[in-house]
Amino acid sequence: MPLALLALAIGAFGIGTTEFVIMGLLPQVGADLGVSVPTAGFLVTGYALGVMIGAPLMTVLGTKISRKNMLMLLMGLFIIGNVISAVAPVFAVMLIGRVVASLAHGAFFGIGSVVAAELVAPEKKAGAISMMFTGLTVANVVGVPVGTFVGQSAGWRVTFLIVAALGVLGLAGVARLIPDVPKPEGVRLRHEVAAFKNGQVILAMAMTVLGFGGVFAAITYIAPMMTEVSGFAESSVTWLMVVFGVGMVVGNLVGGRFADRKLMPMLHTALGGLALVLLLFTFLASGKVAAVVAVFLIGALGFATVPPLQKRVLDHAHGAPTLASAANIGAFNLGNALAAWLGGLMISARLGYAAPNAVGAVLAAAALVLAVVSHRLELRSAHAEAVSAPAHPDAAAAPVPAGTAHS
Repeated sequence: MPLALLALAIGAFGIGTTEFVIMGLLPQVGADLGVSVPTAGFLVTGYALGVMIGAPLMTVLGTKISRKNMLMLLMGLFIIGNVISAVAPVFAVMLIGRVVASLAHGAFFGIGSVVAAELVAPEKKAGAISMMFTGLTVANVVGVPVGTFVGQSAGWRVTFLIVAALGVLGLAGVARLIPDVPKPEGVRLRHEVAAFKNGQVILAMAMTVLGFGGVFAAITYIAPMMTEVSGFAESSVTWLMVVFGVGMVVGNLVGGRFADRKLMPMLHTALGGLALVLLLFTFLASGKVAAVVAVFLIGALGFATVPPLQKRVLDHAHGAPTLASAANIGAFNLGNALAAWLGGLMISARLGYAAPNAVGAVLAAAALVLAVVSHRLELRSAHAEAVSAPAHPDAAAAPVPAGTAHS
């Protein structure tokens, strides 16, 4: 794998840290800024919605400059947003800082996915995308637990200052390691938008919304769920986030490996397993061992879907993939926002801190249904093309062995 992928992984590490570290700090942030935990959950929802809006917006704005320069600009925006969050005097300003940082998220991963895929041979694209997203998953093993520990011991503001410093490191990595390739010629905004006419692109994004929504339904409220339901001490949230992060790393690497071989079977297995684990976790969250196992599996199964879904979008939007790729990152975060909001409603309705797991199970099951539908439509389309192939003028002149048209 090219060294340039390291630069993308460094940027992904910083972005992953700021996205997920808030989960373990919601009680502290809420208490300091004078809001309830469900209200503090809007810091997750606001960030996710910012990614959803910022992904296509920033990608469109970046069509006039090289991808390297756009990645550098995005990291600068990320740094500014986290500094605002660190010094926010009230909840509204904190929310603004989260949204500003989030505007860089989708476009960075969207453009970064295209750059990563172009750096390697076609049969290694999913693996290259997986390598970039490894920065995001490793953030949950190192960045998020350390950030949670620092936030609980030295204050959450220090955590966000550290995250801003990670953004500076990511900016330096992009500037130093990413090749300065000119923006592609002949690709216009209308070509990028045309990719959304492909039904498989839309289905892949819908799977992304629902599948990753299943993950965030549980993980958004992991801190109160683990302390209030499972009976862990507040200090245990740090190593529980490590468990989740290790699951993410494992799932991301496995998903990247198998997506280049058996993409749809990989998706079916991961989404079905995720729905089952979330359903069981709804009833078994009070057990400490079951909770630890579930947190690991949610991370592993959830992130096993990331490389195949991103590759599927790139494959079906191959003529103009940048906007579709960025929009799919926005779809991940639309799922995050939807799940965080629905989970908050369940908690506000006094159904308990384990209730969001049930929401996640329904979302993941819906994603599995779409995956099955998408696969069947793809097989039907391939079969139709095979049947119609002999009708081609060049093929009509040659005899066709019996049964070939339906093989």
